[in-house]
Amino acid sequence: MVLDLGLAIRGLAVGLIIAAPVGPVNVLCMQRTIEKGWKSGVLSGLGAAIADTLYGGIAGFGISLVIQFLIREEFWIRLIGGILLMGIGVVYYGKPPRSLEVDKRHSSAHSDFVSTFLLTATNPTTVLSFLAVLATLGLGKQRPLWQTSLLVAGIFCGSMTWWTILASAGNLLRGRITDRIMRRMNRVAGIAIGGFGLVNVLLSWGKRH
Repeated sequence: MVLDLGLAIRGLAVGLIIAAPVGPVNVLCMQRTIEKGWKSGVLSGLGAAIADTLYGGIAGFGISLVIQFLIREEFWIRLIGGILLMGIGVVYYGKPPRSLEVDKRHSSAHSDFVSTFLLTATNPTTVLSFLAVLATLGLGKQRPLWQTSLLVAGIFCGSMTWWTILASAGNLLRGRITDRIMRRMNRVAGIAIGGFGLVNVLLSWGKRH
């Protein structure tokens, strides 16, 4: 039982380590929380957490065929993900500020979840990051199915812990945001997300040539 708890805690740490670095999903999660509320931010984080858990499971279970496929097709996955990010960046840059009092029925929970899932899933190096972190923490060895499942569950909990904290922080700022600030935030988010997309595209071409 002590071993079970230890695996879960280390899995939680892995989830936090992978989710916390600043990236396009962090920007989206914060922006959506401020614009549409805590629920939107958490749902955006959930999409990323599911993708993180998927890659964490691939790394944790050592599914070599999938890992080799991701490495082999890294060019196309990065290219598609980069173009998607740049498109989202353009949309957010030109997006007019939306009143924080707008009817919540206009908010699409499905869109919040799916977009961040796809953004995270189209980064094939995520699985390599998991392999590196698992190895660093001494979790890279083969173990029984139930133990690896516990580790992967911890990864999901760790990732969701980060997104919940981020969404909660963004929610605290909502009352201080004016339309003018919201417009600037949309432009900053658009530039940041588009910039991440451009880097992805450049990296894909670097791998190709």
